[in-house]
Parts: sequence; C-alpha cells; structure tokens
Amino acid sequence: MKQNKLTLSVLEGRFGICKLETGSEIPEWVYGSSFLSVTQTPEELSVVCQERSIPENIPAGALVEKGWSCLKVEGPLDFGLTGILAGISTTLADNGISIFAVSTYDTDYILVRETYMENATRALEEVGYDILK
Repeated sequence: MKQNKLTLSVLEGRFGICKLETGSEIPEWVYGSSFLSVTQTPEELSVVCQERSIPENIPAGALVEKGWSCLKVEGPLDFGLTGILAGISTTLADNGISIFAVSTYDTDYILVRETYMENATRALEEVGYDILK
C-alpha cells in the first residue's frame, strides 16, 4: 500500500565507513571528500566519506568498510518531524537490508551496501518514497 512519503536522492559515487583508534586526530585525507561526517566519542573516531578519499595506507588499527551507496532524504527537515528514519529503516529491514545512518542539522543520509542499493530503492519506491537517481 503506497503512502505519501518523502523524496530520497541517490548520491553519486561510493562511500566508506572508517573507525580510527581512540584519541586519533581527524586525518587530513578526509577533507578531500565532498561528503564527510566525523563523529568522535571516548571509544572511537568514526569517519564516513567518499571511498576515493580513503588512502590505501590507512593507519594500523583502523577499520575500513568500503562499498557503500548513499541515499539523501531531501530536506531540510523540521526538527518536529518524527519517524523519518524509522519509516525508511523499517522498510529496508523488512527486506533484509541493513543500513548505516548519518544525520545533519538539515537532513538524514542512509548508507546501504552497494550490492543492495537496487533492492533498497525498489523497496522504498514500493511503499511510496520518491527516489531521484
């Protein structure tokens, strides 16, 4: 059953998710990416960026997951809106597709393994999301 949903855009390129050791400085190579999200906690430094920005000689102890595609929820979204990520993540979970979500002040980004992106966009379209490719 289709419902009136949001519009999602497929971002160009492939993305990577990196976990750097606790206490690591933000590496210079991340700034070569037009899409960049950095989260620092007492346990880790996580970076999401375009895969092409991630060097081959990443520091020992770092973990890198490459091969992600990214959907952008077209915004800006009002802070009073609820259930945006829940609707998307539930639809994808119901189709056996895991996600990695990143939020900014204006909107949300949903990363999906590149191999599942076609299935993800199809599943979202089936429940009424508009997908801009």
